[in-house]
Amino acid sequence: MRTAVVIGTGLVGTSAALALAGRGIKVHLVDQDPESARTAAALGAGTDEAPGGRVDLAIVAVPPAHTATVLATAMRGGVARGYLDVASVKGGPRRELEALGADLTPYIGTHPMAGKERSGPLAATADLFEGRPWVLTPTRDTDTEVLNLALELVALCRAVPVVMDADAHDRAVALVSHTPQLISSMVAARLEEADETAVRLCGQGIRDVTRIAASDPRMWVEILSANPGPVADVLAGVAADLEETVRALRGLQSADEDERREGTEGIHDVLRRGNAGRVRVPGKHGAAPASYEIVAVLISDRPGELAGIFADAGRAGVNVEDVRIEHATGQQAGLVQLMVEPSAAPGLSAALRERGWSIRQ
Repeated sequence: MRTAVVIGTGLVGTSAALALAGRGIKVHLVDQDPESARTAAALGAGTDEAPGGRVDLAIVAVPPAHTATVLATAMRGGVARGYLDVASVKGGPRRELEALGADLTPYIGTHPMAGKERSGPLAATADLFEGRPWVLTPTRDTDTEVLNLALELVALCRAVPVVMDADAHDRAVALVSHTPQLISSMVAARLEEADETAVRLCGQGIRDVTRIAASDPRMWVEILSANPGPVADVLAGVAADLEETVRALRGLQSADEDERREGTEGIHDVLRRGNAGRVRVPGKHGAAPASYEIVAVLISDRPGELAGIFADAGRAGVNVEDVRIEHATGQQAGLVQLMVEPSAAPGLSAALRERGWSIRQ
């Protein structure tokens, strides 16, 4: 691949363009909002000038409701040798393309499993896709050359290709992406009218659960409108669990010993199943999940504190696998949770204490 056109310069389109431009690909940027394309070009994602001829690959990065129409228009114009989209649903756009009479030979549907709460070109980064799954949904009609172009794009973005059936993909993202967004928003919505005293007690748990609730509602309406059935199916299962959990909690309030016992068993069951499901979530780089030990360090809210901890961990020869920060309510301090291999935790704790850090058990 030497040339590409990115149609749609939002977060995903601009991030892909940045990755390609950074690896020497000539990228042309197109958007219905010329200012968005100019912004992406100013960031180094390519040029907002129209291509002088046919490019190697057209990447359509527009909302799912418009994906098929934009693809069909580009294909009729002979813009590229190959065409792909990065919409978060795959079955619908493909069927719409078929209904529009498009030739599916030069097309492949794809979906990079990466994103942010923020949208638009200014949120884009060249490393957005690094190490993340990038789903490819070829059909029997997909030309081998187009599949190879898609695989080259994934490699240039340093993502991990995953081949799936389009409808299986839509059921999967309903479970692992679309439903979590709605659940997060529902929990966050409980805070809208909550007493200020209660809100001030928010800790890391509520921050973790509601993080993605900060996402753009307009974008998510478009996504969910393109995949409503599979999401509703998952939510129906969640609703059944909620009903059983409410019943169990009411049982715990009862004066009847049998009802309290059943309530305890019901709560234990949902928590146990949650444990079992959580264990299946992949670990770093898509590998099997690993169990880490937490070394908790108290820090003040001053510049350089985090850098100092990481530097001292490096001097101790310990790799920090993950990190979380819990901010203290009403204080200029916080608790940094360093996640490390269990065998490394005692040595890291001792090394940090020697360097003056306060370790919390």
